[in-house]
Amino acid sequence: MEIWINPACSKCRSAVDLLDEEGAQYTVRRYLEEPPTADEIRAVLERLGLEPWDITRTQEAEAKELGVGSWGRTDAERERWIEALAEHPRLIQRPIITADDGSALVGRSEEAVRDALSRTGDGQTA
Repeated sequence: MEIWINPACSKCRSAVDLLDEEGAQYTVRRYLEEPPTADEIRAVLERLGLEPWDITRTQEAEAKELGVGSWGRTDAERERWIEALAEHPRLIQRPIITADDGSALVGRSEEAVRDALSRTGDGQTA
């Protein structure tokens, strides 16, 4: 399991705390320091079952500067969104947890983090 976090984000810290409390084995990716590539974003979107606009923080100042609110939400515009997320990782919704079963989810609630834990077998640290 991997969790993409911004340490300054309270939702991310809460998710990591819960994973630790449950003894989960996971890897932390500080995605602002180690931004995902466009290919990695495509892969996580497939695992999430979402489109790039679904995981874009459209209220961020960078999003407003880029004008993403006016971008189309179509297959034709999909790559534009993915490239923007790769170039401006602050726009990526957080935390994103990739579960061991091949799925992923946005872990913004305790329920979502527990859902990720349920997808990882025993979820225990080795």
